[in-house]
Amino acid sequence: MFWGDNYRLLVVLVGFFCLVSICSNHNVINFTFICMQDDFSDAVVDANGTMRSKFDYTPDEKSKILWALAVGTITGTMPVNYLYVRFGARYPFFIAGIISAISTVLVPEAAVLGFGPLVFLRFVQGVAYSADFAAIGLIVSRWAPLKETAIFIATLTSFTGISSIITNGLSGAICESSLGWRWSYYLHALGGVALFMAWVFVYSDDPADDARVSKRELSKIQKNKSSAHLENNCEVPYMKLLTSPVILCVWICAFVELSGTILITMYAPIYFRRALHFGIAETGFWLGAIIAVHIPLRFVAAVISDKLRCVSEMTKIHIFNSIAVGGVGIFFAIFGFIPSENKTAAVICLMLLECATSFNSGGFYKCGTLHARQFSHVVISAVQFTKCVALFTGPAIVSLFVTDESDRTQWQRVFFAYCAAMVLATILAYFFFTDKPAIWTEEVTVKKSEKSKVAPAV
Repeated sequence: MFWGDNYRLLVVLVGFFCLVSICSNHNVINFTFICMQDDFSDAVVDANGTMRSKFDYTPDEKSKILWALAVGTITGTMPVNYLYVRFGARYPFFIAGIISAISTVLVPEAAVLGFGPLVFLRFVQGVAYSADFAAIGLIVSRWAPLKETAIFIATLTSFTGISSIITNGLSGAICESSLGWRWSYYLHALGGVALFMAWVFVYSDDPADDARVSKRELSKIQKNKSSAHLENNCEVPYMKLLTSPVILCVWICAFVELSGTILITMYAPIYFRRALHFGIAETGFWLGAIIAVHIPLRFVAAVISDKLRCVSEMTKIHIFNSIAVGGVGIFFAIFGFIPSENKTAAVICLMLLECATSFNSGGFYKCGTLHARQFSHVVISAVQFTKCVALFTGPAIVSLFVTDESDRTQWQRVFFAYCAAMVLATILAYFFFTDKPAIWTEEVTVKKSEKSKVAPAV
């Protein structure tokens, strides 16, 4: 076999691009808003008698279009997670990918039909997007050797940044071409179908049942995993997960860290432009550079987390979590103090903030994975849920403290609030985090559907 003892790397690669595909499908509209407003093929007359594009949405309409995605993701998280637990990741993730592609290819037509159909398709895209984080959990749980956990997590969770870079570049080129903005949706959907066809071919839910996995590689994947971890027919102990202090602390750290990154994604352009007085071109260039620069560091941090042997696993988890959560909070506070005339310092500080998030794969992500073991997909899926909640809490906090977007002192209150939450979460982690598997990961309860298949003893 040409892939030798590294078939798991092919699984991760295909899985990663499928994650990118679903994320890109819902990100397309963020860029094409710019192109759509100049399309007068479906012009309408507004209340003032002025002709405008049907696709020139108001700020309120844009908010509803964006929030529809979050509502769909929240709605889909639990049902999709149940499907993963019941059937594995191969076919549920494939179906989610196809749904994402179909809803994406229909977006241009829905926009023509009206605002309601467009919002509905955004909701459907959100339901499909809810499949991403649970897929990450299952790939890591079933295919990652324990010594490569952080590398797998860092690779798979980097899909958001890669998606933004690919989608913005592709959509920009298509919008300016003779094809027009609609083809951005068509090509993203076509690429998604191709990638998920590859997923069905490459992925299997149990490496032990896949003939393409060598005995040597299987031994590496299964090393130090308990028999309970290797079982694929266990009932998920939801109540024990929901009441575990370790897992709850993991979710708190994930929520505050993701809230910070979402705040930067949503409001950094506004803050750079209005409060720091960057030019439009400058804002776009520097924010793109900031997103791109931290991605390589994710892999460096993951390799250090997995391969460094002179420091205990628990110590590494605390160091990485302190950087990814507490460090980000500190940079938020510093960012708030930077005066508007010192643009270079603002860019460097935000760049360091983004780089600090690169260490999360060896922090709360790794703690949750090592503690929950075979149920880590549930933990990581819930992280996705907290991300959706942050899509609502972020704007709420900004609206609470900021009435004038050009007033840097009002933004300071937002940054200090985030700093306080992140530092507190970091302190809690020192009391609750562990690198040991939970007792309930050893307690195997076979699914009822599996019990029925077992013949009674004679």
